Amino acid sequence: MALSAAAIIITGMLLPGVEVTSYGTAIIVALVLAFLNSMVKPILVFLTLPATLVTFGLFLIVINTAIILLADWFVDGFNIDGFWWALLFSVILSFISSFFY
Repeated sequence: MALSAAAIIITGMLLPGVEVTSYGTAIIVALVLAFLNSMVKPILVFLTLPATLVTFGLFLIVINTAIILLADWFVDGFNIDGFWWALLFSVILSFISSFFY
């Protein structure tokens, strides 16, 4: 969890459209993202399976962006300025997390 929070802090520092107010907030965001990825994402993937197949899996990036926007909605102190910042946050967070794991 600490590595995910560190990746969230680093990604928040890199992007001007993303604000993470503290390390405690980053830990909460990591917990919320873990919960949403385990509970909500499988449902969204199932419901959007035709779109995912037509786009050869690229629609999963949109689902990841929606999950991050949901986390923004749930967590105070974590603010994203819009869809495109959330999309960029998702891609950079995945890239940074790959170095930690």
